[in-house]
Amino acid sequence: MEFTKLSAPSIKELFVRELEGMILSGKLAIGEKLPPEREIANSMQISRGVVNSGVLELSRKGFLTIKPRVGTFVADYRRNGTMETLISILHYNGGVLRSSEIRSILEIRLALSELTLKLSIPKLTQKEMETLRKFTDGIAKASTNREASENAFCFHHELAVLSGNMLTPLIYYSFKDAVIILWERFCNLHGREKLYHNTHILCQLIEKRDVEGAIQWSEEKVKECIIGKDQIYY
Repeated sequence: MEFTKLSAPSIKELFVRELEGMILSGKLAIGEKLPPEREIANSMQISRGVVNSGVLELSRKGFLTIKPRVGTFVADYRRNGTMETLISILHYNGGVLRSSEIRSILEIRLALSELTLKLSIPKLTQKEMETLRKFTDGIAKASTNREASENAFCFHHELAVLSGNMLTPLIYYSFKDAVIILWERFCNLHGREKLYHNTHILCQLIEKRDVEGAIQWSEEKVKECIIGKDQIYY
């Protein structure tokens, strides 16, 4: 049996997590100016280099705004954030998504699914169809909700790749962690069998080259998760 190698987080990672937590909790308010880096380093008993590199990373992730010769300020991460910001929020919440975050992700998925189905279905080859069926069968054969969710992600990501649009698979993949969390939640609430059923029907419609039927089915299932009988809000 192989065990996963464990590694301790670096001082920089701990610093970034600490400031992310202070910002997300409201302890550091949006618009608030941070103390000078030297003062932060002395207070936290870490090197100024760690503070400097950590501040740069937090700026890249949308949590801080650096104004040369003025100072560093807490940014409105809702306006300036990236997918990395969402992942940080997930980690801060212990992997728990709030209702507004769930709805936002599902609405994006709704738009992406329509585009990928329109572009991919008319030109799918038999080999590509077999790949989609493999992921569908993977959901049925999965022994855990996590494994089923990963197969569901692979199914939809493969469709995005097969669409031929260069951006859709990149956008979809950037949501990977959050999407898998949502499918795991779906399985917890409604069972892996239902996830398989929904994907199996979609796969059949794709195989029949029924573009409108596939779009309608996909839209119906996502909307059921947003406001219908298959809600995934806790």
